[in-house]
Amino acid sequence: MRITMIGSGNVSTHLAAALKNAGHRIVQVYSPNMGHASLLAYHVGAEATDDISLIMADTDLFIIAVKDDAIEAVAKQLVLHERLIVHTSGATELQVLMQATANAGVFYPLQTFSKDKELDFRTVPLCIEGANEAITKQLIELGQTISNNIYRVDSAQRKILHLSAVFACNFPNYLYYVAQKILAQHQLDFNLLRPLIMETAVKVQQQFPAVVQTGPAVRNDRQTIAAHLQLLDDNVFLQTLYQLLSEGVMKMDKN
Repeated sequence: MRITMIGSGNVSTHLAAALKNAGHRIVQVYSPNMGHASLLAYHVGAEATDDISLIMADTDLFIIAVKDDAIEAVAKQLVLHERLIVHTSGATELQVLMQATANAGVFYPLQTFSKDKELDFRTVPLCIEGANEAITKQLIELGQTISNNIYRVDSAQRKILHLSAVFACNFPNYLYYVAQKILAQHQLDFNLLRPLIMETAVKVQQQFPAVVQTGPAVRNDRQTIAAHLQLLDDNVFLQTLYQLLSEGVMKMDKN
């Protein structure tokens, strides 16, 4: 397919590379920052532009990979080309695009992306939704060229999936940050925790989280919990966070 990427951030960078490697042609890359557009365009052999009015119609698909609150406005500017338009957002309904065009879909890769870290896109779950069955089929076929994990997920399901992903990815990463700061305050190296973090992630690949939960809360070790809270005496926010998380662990359903 001939594909135009709208956006040059983390998602667009990995998706454009995966599509190019699968034999698709990236026609153009748009970003309001010409430097960012040019960099991605260079890597995928496309033309760069920072002027949305200069986006060419010579394409089969527009992939909008921008901030959620910009998707609708961008779609309205692209609809003049009468091509298929999709967005890559986990939290945005398909209806946002359909306010601009019936020729719309969602192509949501469920993964955390960083420009400077390579990953095997074949392992990335792709969540597909189309405005009609023909579009859905077309997007599934496109997805199968870059991923082995294709799922039909509607807008309501995708919102739940995105919420779950925040709990599974964004919040744990914030807790890693908290752990790093606590260690740094006491001149301890974060590398001490990296094997523990890895082992926890490996365990959850084979079993459900509740089965492999460890720590003082799951053992109802009140003495250790009290000692930890005392160590956090200078930070009421972290004390509260620790208490709430401990209460959650104690209430975990093992089924």
